[in-house]
Amino acid sequence: MKFTLTSPYMLARTLLDNHYGSLEALTLAIADVMAEQVSELPCVCVQIDEANVPGSPENAPLAAEAINRILDKVKVEKAVHFCFGNYGGQTIQSGKWKPLLNFLNSLHTDHLVMEFAHRPEADLDVLKEIDTKIKLGIGVIDIKVNHIESPEEIARRIEKADLKAGSDRVAWVHPDCGFWMLKRSIAERKIESLVKGRDLFLGLQ
Repeated sequence: MKFTLTSPYMLARTLLDNHYGSLEALTLAIADVMAEQVSELPCVCVQIDEANVPGSPENAPLAAEAINRILDKVKVEKAVHFCFGNYGGQTIQSGKWKPLLNFLNSLHTDHLVMEFAHRPEADLDVLKEIDTKIKLGIGVIDIKVNHIESPEEIARRIEKADLKAGSDRVAWVHPDCGFWMLKRSIAERKIESLVKGRDLFLGLQ
């Protein structure tokens, strides 16, 4: 089982602060509370989800410090998921992956879970610069559209990411983010294509 939680920075950006008086103080206070709660979680992996910092790279050092306070308490596999937000099929955050490279490499994580299916193909260039100690999870299913990707489309996306990242760097393929705004029937068909496309890339069918 994977246990996911929203990052302290993302939470702080959505709260009305009538106490701390600064984004930094609020973010780190939330991080300390969350860090106390994760160390004994009975799961295989703890994943922190962050969808705000991709659009605010100037706050990346703060977000990294807060996320790392939690990750340092995790005793199982550590993951961090990043996307550019989704509401009604619309991207919420502007920006690109490249300005976040130092931030990504500073995280005390075992692997990253990143949005790429709904991103410009040029964003894949950042993969080869991510620290090799960090395993890569690549989004190959676009959750902002109803289009059902074919297995061939999925296999091509995996191949492009694999070529950019370097052999054996891509450890997982997955949807860009959650399916919460899509009908179940569409989500199920997308997941079916994901499995078939992965198998096609691996030469299993």
